Amino acid sequence: MKNVWTRRAAVKALGVGVSSGWMLRLMAQTGAGPSDIASRRPAPGSRKFHSAAVEQTIVEVSRNIADPRLAALFANCFPNPLDTTVEVGRFDGKPDTVVITGDIAAMWLRDASAQVWPYLPLAAKDEALREMLEGVIRRETRCILIDPYANAFMANLDAPPLSWSVDDKTEMKRGVGERKYELDSLCYPIRLAHGYWKQTGDTRPFDAQWKDAMKLAVATMRVEQRKHGPGPYRFERASGHATDTLTHDGYGNPVKPVGLIASGFRPSDDACVYPFLVPSNLFAVTSLRQLAEMSAAILHDAGLANDAHA
Repeated sequence: MKNVWTRRAAVKALGVGVSSGWMLRLMAQTGAGPSDIASRRPAPGSRKFHSAAVEQTIVEVSRNIADPRLAALFANCFPNPLDTTVEVGRFDGKPDTVVITGDIAAMWLRDASAQVWPYLPLAAKDEALREMLEGVIRRETRCILIDPYANAFMANLDAPPLSWSVDDKTEMKRGVGERKYELDSLCYPIRLAHGYWKQTGDTRPFDAQWKDAMKLAVATMRVEQRKHGPGPYRFERASGHATDTLTHDGYGNPVKPVGLIASGFRPSDDACVYPFLVPSNLFAVTSLRQLAEMSAAILHDAGLANDAHA
């Protein structure tokens, strides 16, 4: 039986594979050769999603990589999210796509958006791929409407949370996997939506529900500027790791309002010592500009566009 790579193993291998020296060391440690690496995709019948455009790209790109070991590594890693993490379906007659983070059976807004991002340039020439991406946008819309402060959601949006989140002191809702508020978790769905629109020209996902979700995202960011107090979000977890919980009764360290947006946790899911996380604020500036553009061009909503710009 061949050894099928998980997403974590594939990402780890890709990280070391950028150096031929590291690649050789990996092969020496595992006893694997180029053909072994190339064969680690699941069997075609076991792959969760098939894209003709992705398969064609694998062939074309691999052909132009001089090192056969790196070509084999690319052929295995590039389709890995589609092979192992995507679950396509329908909700209310429209595409609905769950993208689990890989080693945990839940969907992180950040991870899901990043996992499918490399496929956007191919979506315009592959209808199945485009529809899968539309489903991700629609699923993220539903998630934000459930709770804009949550970073992870269950595949079943009526399910209880992940086991380690059950006793968290925060306002947990059904379908939420974990409720660590991370500013970038609101930015990534906007980035994905904007990238999808630019690559495909399709506006079907950007309906009244998406508009409501975007309004909620902007409102949440505005509250977390903390100009009128700490806001409604609190989070405490009984843990031996200080980075797993927020101090000061669950509000995190105090800040002086200056217009920046507070974030409870970093993209690593570790608590922010300083809530005004600068990289995430830079991300928010770009995402809000993208949202303003979409609000004006697609929704014809000057109010939302202005609110995103403000």
